[in-house]
Amino acid sequence: MLTDKYIILDFDSTFIQVEGLDELAAIALQDNPAKDEIVSKIKQITNDGMEGNISLSESLSSRLKLLSASKKHIDLLIKDLHKKVSLSISRNEDFFRKNADNIYIVSSGFKEYIIPVVTKYGIKENHVLANTFIYDAAGNITGADTANPLANDLGKVKVVRDLGLNGEVYVLGDGITDYEIKKHNAATRFYAFTENIIRPAVIKVASKVVPSFDEFLYINKLDMAISYPRNRIKILLLENIHPHALNLLKQEGYSVETIKGSLTEDELSEKIRDISILGIRSKTTVSQKVLDNADKLLAIGAFCIGTNQIDLTYATKKGISVFNAPYSNTRSVVELAIGEIIMLLRNIVNKSNQLHNGIWDKSAENSFEVRGKKLGIVGYGNIGSQLSVLAENMGMQVYYYDLVERLQLGNAKKCESLDELLGIADIVTLHVDGREDNSKIIGEREFALMQDKVIFLNLSRGHIVDIEALVANLKNGKILGAAIDVFPYEPKNNQEEFVNELRGFKNVILTPHVGGSTEEAQLNIGDFVARRMTSYINGGDSTGSVNLPNIQLPKLKNAHRLIHLHTNTPGILAHINQILASHNINVLGQYLKTNEFVGYVITDINLGYDKDVIDDLKKIEHTIKSRVLY
Repeated sequence: MLTDKYIILDFDSTFIQVEGLDELAAIALQDNPAKDEIVSKIKQITNDGMEGNISLSESLSSRLKLLSASKKHIDLLIKDLHKKVSLSISRNEDFFRKNADNIYIVSSGFKEYIIPVVTKYGIKENHVLANTFIYDAAGNITGADTANPLANDLGKVKVVRDLGLNGEVYVLGDGITDYEIKKHNAATRFYAFTENIIRPAVIKVASKVVPSFDEFLYINKLDMAISYPRNRIKILLLENIHPHALNLLKQEGYSVETIKGSLTEDELSEKIRDISILGIRSKTTVSQKVLDNADKLLAIGAFCIGTNQIDLTYATKKGISVFNAPYSNTRSVVELAIGEIIMLLRNIVNKSNQLHNGIWDKSAENSFEVRGKKLGIVGYGNIGSQLSVLAENMGMQVYYYDLVERLQLGNAKKCESLDELLGIADIVTLHVDGREDNSKIIGEREFALMQDKVIFLNLSRGHIVDIEALVANLKNGKILGAAIDVFPYEPKNNQEEFVNELRGFKNVILTPHVGGSTEEAQLNIGDFVARRMTSYINGGDSTGSVNLPNIQLPKLKNAHRLIHLHTNTPGILAHINQILASHNINVLGQYLKTNEFVGYVITDINLGYDKDVIDDLKKIEHTIKSRVLY
């Protein structure tokens, strides 16, 4: 609770995410052909005022002249602003209600739209110090009441002084006018609030920069809605992960850094030292060496299907949860496979290249329909089974082989061995995972078992095919056509040359590992993995984790959540509960799940508890990680 401390909050771009007058102009000028030009000009004037390039009074009067708004537009604005309260402000509503006597809104904006928004958070109406509009008889805004100090330069300094606050006064805002309160000794400290906008001139003069209201509460040891400021949780995203994922993570308040390409083991080992969440795709290897340098790492998001590039066993030992997207890009891979099968059977690539060279070769030679062909699918997981359905709908006969017992869809026929499938299929397509056991599962022997003039596709992993054997069978005519999307070695970035023996074959379709690279798939992957990671970090929900026990948790409400990850050893749960009992802690809910390696215990407890319990839980033998959420 605040006692001898007072908080002065700016409204525009601080309590809310936007500038009120800018938004009002956009609403009022909706049908004006010059809307974009006028709104842009108003925004520039706003920014000039906030940066201190022009005076407050000049900024305010200049914007009001361009506004062309009325009372009816204010009603629309209020509805809009209710949805645009800053996320960290909204998250800490209880703090505002509990400390309403010591919190003020001091703004160069206008009471007409500020009061309806802030009072929803428990802020007292008489604690809102702001301008008021002047209207004509028709209700149109004609200006501001210039008798109000806040319509004039240094107005915020005057009104704060007039409050006569006895104690420490903290000012949070995004503009020079907020800093002036501290500059003229009407406040103890000025915090530059950067959650919504970053103004270099304001940051330069701030006592402290706070990327969120959570950060302000944290550094001043005040009660906050969450256990740790999310802006302090650092995320590293590699390999050009979809912007949708980046936006989701930023909206959660995390500090996010992006790098377009992958990093070497040494580079990543150095970069990962202060990272809490790592996002990668298929080219980045997360080895034991990398993980040994990842002291703060809580989760890894593989924004793809496979996780073979991650040392899962060691990540589990370190208590790092790994998430992937097993379903998000299956349709994209399947559509590419179908398209390539048709193009190879019809010899389309060669025909197209000939025409580009001026050669007209209208011939049906080596051109076939897909209907009636036998499709052999190696690996009947999410991709293989979906391919099975589409292929059958096109009139193909589907055969599949998988090491794991799978339920066949439609009329697909299961083969008892890989050899059986290879001897039947007109088309062989690979959809297996990248585990080491699958290395070169298709080599000279397997190509020899295939039918003559077979169509061959690999859209799974590069190392599962012996490239030399594939090249030999392309040269001797055994293979009618091939489509390869993955390779044993792939360039690290788009600038590196692709070097491979498969280049130059007119009956081979080569694609640069783009099976799942459609806009739809990458957006879906970005959404799925980002949400899984945030659910785990924010709430402990491990649903979808590749390596940790999966626990789907209820939303955390009016409780603190203790998370304890340990090696799967008998007696840990009993030990945890003994510690809780010794501290007289009331358990509201408890969840436990184990796998072969680790146990995951979630305990929801009352808000009031002895903080020493956290240290005691961490001291339990076989503990890997323990943390508290609220």
